[in-house]
Amino acid sequence: MIEAENSSSPSARRKARRFALQGLYQWQLAGAEPSEIEMQFRRDNNMKKVDREYFHELLHGVPAHVEELDEALQPALDRKVVELSQIEKVILRIGAFELLHRVDVPYRVVLNEGIELAKLFGADDSFKYVNGVLDKLARKFRRLEQAPR
Repeated sequence: MIEAENSSSPSARRKARRFALQGLYQWQLAGAEPSEIEMQFRRDNNMKKVDREYFHELLHGVPAHVEELDEALQPALDRKVVELSQIEKVILRIGAFELLHRVDVPYRVVLNEGIELAKLFGADDSFKYVNGVLDKLARKFRRLEQAPR
């Protein structure tokens, strides 16, 4: 399992995203069922300060919508989805899921969280790539939110 660095009291939703990233990474590599991964995480981790509902939604929502998410991502990528690193793929799928299915989460939050996950778990400059891809998605799927008021 991937270990995250501890940061000073991240929000419950940020912790949910970190756990979801780790669980989805496991799902991508081993093909384990999201429900099995969720039971393992709930058993093996302190989930008191985690938004457990959001963790559940991401862990189950990304696999349920993976074809739609990859289709949405593809035009914003410089290569095929299958050619992305496993970490970038998970981060971008989480971001795409939030942009498409969680319109209550502001697009700027989605971008920032993706960048932070990439800084923690990705290669040195992957946060720049994640930012660019999610920004393109936000411009396409959150146009109204970005419009000047």
